[in-house]
Amino acid sequence: MHRSTIDAMQESARVRCPWCGERFETLVDPEQADALYVEDCPVCCRPIEMQAMFDGAVTRLNVDRE
Repeated sequence: MHRSTIDAMQESARVRCPWCGERFETLVDPEQADALYVEDCPVCCRPIEMQAMFDGAVTRLNVDRE
């Protein structure tokens, strides 16, 4: 599982695709606490399961193969 840490005030996060390894930017909504959603990699088009977790000022975005 790959993890990226971003500031909770930001709306975008830079993540690495667990399929092809390419980095890309995705949007994260701080209003959606502990959101779980699927987004396709913009490079290889494979589905990526993303889980956004918010804890105070720090946001953790876990990405994994669906």
